[in-house]
Amino acid sequence: MGLKSMVIDAWSWLNYKPIYSDPALGMPNRRAFPEAHASWVPAADERRLAAYKVLAAYDNNQAGELAQIRDGDTARERREFGDPSMFVDTLVAHVLGREQHIVVPGAEQTPGAGQADAAAARVQELLRTWAENELLGMRMLQAERKAVGLGDAVYLLYWDGAKRRVRLKTYDPGFFFPVLPEDGDGSDFPERVHFAWELPEDKKRGLKPRLRRITYELGWIGPRTASGVDRTGRPVRAPVMSDPTDDAPATPVIGLGDTVDPATGGISRQYPWNDEPAWRTCYLTDATWELGDLKGPVDVDTLPLDRARYATSPDGEVLDRLDLYLDFIPVIHQPNTVPPAEEHWGQSSLAKALQVFDELASADTDSSRASATTGLPMIGISGVSDPRAQYDVAPGAVWMLGADGKLTSIDTSPALRELRDHRHDLADRAANVVRLPAVSLGTMDPSKVPSGYALELSLGPLDSLIDGMRLARDHKDMLLLRMVQRIHHAGQHPDWIGLPVQPARLIRGPYTPTDKAAVLEQVTAGVGKVFSLETAVRMLTEAGFPIDDAQSEIEQIESRQFEQARFLADALGNPEEVARFLGRQAPDTAQAPQPILPTEDDNPDGEDDEDLARGSGGNT
Repeated sequence: MGLKSMVIDAWSWLNYKPIYSDPALGMPNRRAFPEAHASWVPAADERRLAAYKVLAAYDNNQAGELAQIRDGDTARERREFGDPSMFVDTLVAHVLGREQHIVVPGAEQTPGAGQADAAAARVQELLRTWAENELLGMRMLQAERKAVGLGDAVYLLYWDGAKRRVRLKTYDPGFFFPVLPEDGDGSDFPERVHFAWELPEDKKRGLKPRLRRITYELGWIGPRTASGVDRTGRPVRAPVMSDPTDDAPATPVIGLGDTVDPATGGISRQYPWNDEPAWRTCYLTDATWELGDLKGPVDVDTLPLDRARYATSPDGEVLDRLDLYLDFIPVIHQPNTVPPAEEHWGQSSLAKALQVFDELASADTDSSRASATTGLPMIGISGVSDPRAQYDVAPGAVWMLGADGKLTSIDTSPALRELRDHRHDLADRAANVVRLPAVSLGTMDPSKVPSGYALELSLGPLDSLIDGMRLARDHKDMLLLRMVQRIHHAGQHPDWIGLPVQPARLIRGPYTPTDKAAVLEQVTAGVGKVFSLETAVRMLTEAGFPIDDAQSEIEQIESRQFEQARFLADALGNPEEVARFLGRQAPDTAQAPQPILPTEDDNPDGEDDEDLARGSGGNT
């Protein structure tokens, strides 16, 4: 009967757009989204890639340009004044917070508290140095703008031998193609991921259109391989064989530190961050195909390897299943929201408000047209001497009218006023849908806020929104810092050798105005009674006080607590412990100094020494 089924999935909030869900096919328009219909793109990713393009068009004020492909040139007349981009920038600023701090539990303890705390402090120092060198704040800003606007962001970590540190790179989620398990949870981390994109034709270099694919996959540890070439001269990797002898033929050589199980023949490896040997490792492949060589039903996961041209790294290694000596894939997918059950992808913060943004663009377009008639009013003239005459409305213009002539002007300003009021209503509706109060957008007059309590209540929707968004990021932030530590161990950086992998956290700062006076009052009243000095310093840091290094701040505070040092001396009677508390050097002698008795010069009244010693002033 030609019935059309209704599609409800992670991208069905875009079904209202005919260009995204074609009425006949129910799939994205091929002319508008040719990259989503490429032969190598899996069918399950077509709607996702098309949704990314629609969202990027709204963020860049190009929704009308995209709609022109289907609706004609009239769609280009719509006015787009950057409302979606403003919403994205506001949410990115809130979810990031004013500042970010890397904190390792135990690193803020006082010096000498224990070997574990010293290791935590060292790891925290190294992570903060790495974050500063790698511009972690800027990388996070790049990723958050993708996550908030498109719904997903991707981090890639890799070891740079020249810089001797872990490098961090962000990828557009449109280039990311994970191979998700069919019978597993969508939130599970895949064991094979691809980064793929097309390269245009380069006539100057004689290169045809190509497809580049970078693959990270987990596999069983195999024998050692080395760079070489095949019979056609194509760079490949081949197993390294031992030299044959009279008693034994050539056999594959295993990697340094690997162990072969004589019972099963499997190869295991002891990684620095594991207590037990592991049997799997991560392989990297970087290959390029000419698009003309891709024939038949192939996608990004089933490309013909015999047609691939493998890349070579700067150190000369052919990237054909190169063993990275890692037991994890150094790729982090960061969704904008907590994915629904059995789903993998996040949702853009603009998703539910796109129809409101369309109405806003229509209202802006109508207001722009109405303002033209208001600024240059329409005038009717009757009783002119020459009906064929043309008149222009201009300052100082004089028109000759007949005996019964008159002028009639049409005032369109009320219509313009109504359109502007309608536009404000739509802007408020969009803010309510996205859960951004007017105070967070900066559109509320501060003088109209009745009280601070009312202001705090108005921020309730924003608080729940940011809490949910940060919940989706907490585990990914911890995973990022854990991978950074492990890759430094794998790269055998001398500063990291012997340090255990610590559960580091990335603390995002406050996003709303903080009552610093109230926090300071809580810290002053509670430190030493209900919480420690370390917790107090952490509270001050999260409240926005300018504390760069919590441990140094604690040391400076304790070095001036002479009253507490006196109590410590009375309790312990140990000068060395008191000196360590103040961060000073204890005196060399442990005996108390001899008392100095007053001399005759100190006795102007003539009192004898015996009376002074008795303290009686000469009276018995």
